[in-house]
Amino acid sequence: MKQLLTLCLLAFAISARAQGVMQFEADNHDFGNVPEGTMATHEFKFKNTGNQPVVIANVQASCGCTTPDWTKTPVLPGKTGIIKAMYSSAGRPGVFNKTVTVTSNATEPSKVLTIKGAVLTKDEIKPTLTAAQLAQSPRMVVDKTIHDFGKMEAGQQPTARFTVKNTGKTPLVLGSLTSGCYCVGYKTPPAPIAPGQSAAVDLIYSQRQLGQVSDAVTITSNDLSGDAKITLKANIVRDLSGNSMVKESSTAVPFK
Repeated sequence: MKQLLTLCLLAFAISARAQGVMQFEADNHDFGNVPEGTMATHEFKFKNTGNQPVVIANVQASCGCTTPDWTKTPVLPGKTGIIKAMYSSAGRPGVFNKTVTVTSNATEPSKVLTIKGAVLTKDEIKPTLTAAQLAQSPRMVVDKTIHDFGKMEAGQQPTARFTVKNTGKTPLVLGSLTSGCYCVGYKTPPAPIAPGQSAAVDLIYSQRQLGQVSDAVTITSNDLSGDAKITLKANIVRDLSGNSMVKESSTAVPFK
């Protein structure tokens, strides 16, 4: 009986020690100076030095400006995996310090990784770059600077299509959209545009103010020469249906 108890305790001890271990090469990364408009990306690499597979359940960033990705399949003992942290610098000049929390079945079930750096505006970053580095910048060219939706009904969200071409030498990454009305957004997040290539970019317009409106929009990017400026116009009415009535000299007439 005593021998059986000893064997059970030994088996329990062995089972308790059977677990994956995430050994990271480093748990923090300093990007240094980051040009505004770029997507700063770093891969944290780890090795499973344990004796059981490591399964990552979730990776949570401390803010919406950091987008994580990770190895989705079990990482077997002796194999490696990655946690990718991507920081969107568009519209976020200044120092940043963000964390990514990794949840897994490893011996350390919750692991915190840190990324930091300083986002410099294009005017700030230019003096730090050589002529060769500036020459390698992507270049954003938009096919038109004004889009007029004409008459539209309040509450509608029409789409304006622009063609963006990259005439530079490195991939063009479009960043955030800024406008005074906070009523413009991407229909779908734009993918990087390769040098010499063009892509259609659809913008959704959610302006609700009635009457003739004109909104200036800035498209940020990693083009060091500057951002693109466009204007969206519309005549917004309350109702486009033929039964809508307005008053003209006290006489009700159909809306034209």
